[in-house]
Amino acid sequence: MKLNYTKYLLNFKIPGGTSRGVLRQKETYFISIRSGDKYGIGECGIFRGLSHDDTDDYEERLDWLRMNINKDASFIKEALRQYPSIVFGYEQAMLSLGSEQGFDLFPSDFTSGKDKIPINGLVWMGEEQFMREQIENKLESGFDVIKLKIGAIDFEQELSLLGFIRKQFSESEIEIRVDANGAFAPKGALEKLKRLSDYGIHSIEQPIRQGQYEEMAELCEISPIAIALDEELIGLCSTDQREELLDSIKPQYIILKPSLVGGIAVCNDWLRICSKHGIKWWITSALESNIGLNAIAQYTYTLDNPMPQGLGTGGLYTNNIDSPLEVKQGSLHYSPHLKWGNTSHLFEK
Repeated sequence: MKLNYTKYLLNFKIPGGTSRGVLRQKETYFISIRSGDKYGIGECGIFRGLSHDDTDDYEERLDWLRMNINKDASFIKEALRQYPSIVFGYEQAMLSLGSEQGFDLFPSDFTSGKDKIPINGLVWMGEEQFMREQIENKLESGFDVIKLKIGAIDFEQELSLLGFIRKQFSESEIEIRVDANGAFAPKGALEKLKRLSDYGIHSIEQPIRQGQYEEMAELCEISPIAIALDEELIGLCSTDQREELLDSIKPQYIILKPSLVGGIAVCNDWLRICSKHGIKWWITSALESNIGLNAIAQYTYTLDNPMPQGLGTGGLYTNNIDSPLEVKQGSLHYSPHLKWGNTSHLFEK
């Protein structure tokens, strides 16, 4: 086998606002593996400023993978355990290499177009009018689960936006999730959670910054809103660390992003621990291109979780790879009649 990698910059159609800043481009890497006349492709979806493997030697580790691609898979994953996005890209490429269709990594009723995955509609941070327009668009598009990024504009304005939704739709009609990306200070977090609870919020992702186990555990115990851990999972590269986190904090939910936690095998480990502790979960993409999103969606479908997932990011970019993935009426579909775009420029010449 031979491996090649290519850096690729994804350009946002509309800048995406988060509490960490405004995103206009998303860096990613595609890896291709050739064996005889067969190719496999995967995406190493590094997220600068957030990924555990946002390091100066990232391309050096891709070079290491290129030189060691014929080694045993368990050896490669162990050697790259501190580089979760590379491990996930490697897993995808190997699955792709072994697939007759190349992109049909987990054949199912989803990939045959017979079934769909319910997803949430994502509303980015921004000025109040911009966020209101996004909310209206999601509601008109048939979403019954809305996820709002909060923590960057005035909190009273954010409550006003939640009120705007609740004036039109009850909790039984529209589920609201919010994502603070760690924006709340521990001291005032509970008061904000209490105020948010007035609007029938399903859950809040990462209300305070990760790494504050005692404070987060206390919030999870007394919060009127269910808490979902997100960034808290990043950088935990062993089963013991994952066990300690969930046993210490006892969250109501965790959110798995395969590119950030270390791929499919690591997600399976998280799910095993969740089952042991009675913790619920859902899976979210981390702004990958359609290549990475395709792998995440197909894997997610095999897990048979009826909750709406966070997989609606495929339409964010002007230069994404065309794919059969479509968002229709609040669900992600794989439409086999649609073809994948040209990926030859991502393969070894």
